[in-house]
Formats: sequence, structure tokens, C-alpha cells
Amino acid sequence: MTRLPQIALLPDGKRLHLQDGPIDLVIEAKGGETEVAAAYQAAAQRFTGLLDELCVELAELRSAADPDHCALKGVVARRMHAAVAPFAADCFITPMAAVAGSVAEEILGAMLQSASLDRAYVNNGGDIALHLGVGEQFSVGLMDRPDRLGVMRAMTVDSDMPVRGIATSGRHGRSFSLGIADAVTVLARTASQADAAATVIANAVDLPSHPAILRIPANELQPDSDLGARPVTRDVGPLAEHEIEQALEAGAARARMLLSSGLIEGAALRLLGETRIVGAAGQGTPASHAFQGRPISNMLQA
Repeated sequence: MTRLPQIALLPDGKRLHLQDGPIDLVIEAKGGETEVAAAYQAAAQRFTGLLDELCVELAELRSAADPDHCALKGVVARRMHAAVAPFAADCFITPMAAVAGSVAEEILGAMLQSASLDRAYVNNGGDIALHLGVGEQFSVGLMDRPDRLGVMRAMTVDSDMPVRGIATSGRHGRSFSLGIADAVTVLARTASQADAAATVIANAVDLPSHPAILRIPANELQPDSDLGARPVTRDVGPLAEHEIEQALEAGAARARMLLSSGLIEGAALRLLGETRIVGAAGQGTPASHAFQGRPISNMLQA
């Protein structure tokens, strides 16, 4: 029997909350009252049983992705694989690297199939799928660390931009990271693409073998981790300024490659108070004005 998720409007009466196991969504739609109601009903219906669909193929989803072949059957599972496939030939990555963005994308798709909306978002723990009608905008605050209060920078996504997905990865997030970035936020054309790319870029922000970095095998922290015995970052001690720049440049170089190949539209990389922006103002990229927000100290231009 299909397990029933938690489904409820939040106290503001405008946002819908859907929760089932590790999946926790906050959804908001803008449009006519009837259309919003239809969209929320569609979201709840599609969400029910979605976790069970993923669990059926969990072993395969936790295995290294084949860049050329996908044996997965589920719609969301196949979207997860498609998002990570471009990276699978060069590094270890599993479809789980795109699970949050792929789920958000699926729920938003169900909403848009059932209703005509001016604007909508599905936020899956910070990985966001967007719908923006003509003239609509979406503003989001970038946090240095999710375990601390305070927005380090704001960004705005306009309807005339190709960005429809936002995702953040790093060592302070919900998932383990192979790198040392506090946070890497990526803008992409879809939430699944943003999710996968944020993981890859965050992993690239690194100083291999540095004595100030504490790493522990992932399966010692979580026995069923898709990363197996690969060492994940648990703490970063003091680093010299040039070491911070070196680590950020490694991640920025990876981000620039993804930008030039069309896999992302922009990225903000954060480590120990320093930031690199890829696809920022003055670089002639479609997402350039998204990161034009409140100024931030110690900005390093990528």
C-alpha cells in the first residue's frame, strides 16, 4: 500500500508543504485562485508515491552512473541519470547527485500540466525548480552556511533569462561533499542540471591532502551512502589566503568549463569568507545580472 505523505498549507495560507521521508518541499504558485488550487492538487497527487518509485531503483541510483547507458525505468530516476551523465566519464558520480532537483522539477511539471500559472517554484531543501511567466521575477538569498543566519548576497532571476533551476551544494549541506566549499550555488536551465553541477563544482573546490582538512569515509558516517568509502570533508581548519584562492580557483575553473559547454548559466562559490563568481557581470553571459545584488566584502572575480 502506498504510504501517504504529509500535505498541508503553511500558516501563511499561500505555500504548500509536502513531506515524505527525506523529501521536504515548499511550493508557491501565483495565478488565479482556481488555477493555484488545481496546481496544488496536482502537486500533492504526483508527490504521493514518488518516494516509493525512487526506492524501487535505489540500488541503481546509488551506483556510479554510466555516461552512455541508462537502465533506470522511472521518469524521475531517468532525469537524475540524464543530469549526471555529462560528468560521469570524468569523475565518480551517481544519479543521487541530482535527486533533489529532479524531484522539484517533476512536481513543478505536474503543476504546470494541470494549471496556467503566472509564477511558481518548488523548493526541495534549497534546490529550486522555477516557472516564470512573462515579466515575472524570482529573488533568492545566498547563504554563506545553512547552519548560520544571514544572507551574504541576493540574486534575481528574470523571466527573460534561461535560468529555471537553482541548486546549492557544499560541505555544510544535507549531503556529503568531497570538496571543502562552504557553499556553491549554481544557476542552470533546469533544477536537475543545477543540482548535479553544484555537486561537481563543490567537489572541485579542494586542497587534496591538506593537513588542516579532516576527511572521513562516507560509509563510516552513513553506512548506505552512495559515496561508499570515499573520504568526505567534515572540517576545514585555518587556511592561508593563497590556499583559499587556490581552492576557489580550482572550483571556478570547473565552473567556467561547464558555463562554456552550456551546462550551467552561472555559479557563486564560497569558502571561508571569500567568494568567486562565474558568469558574473561584465563576462557577457546570459545569467550575468542574476548575481548583481547586495555588495559583498572580499569578493574575488573569477
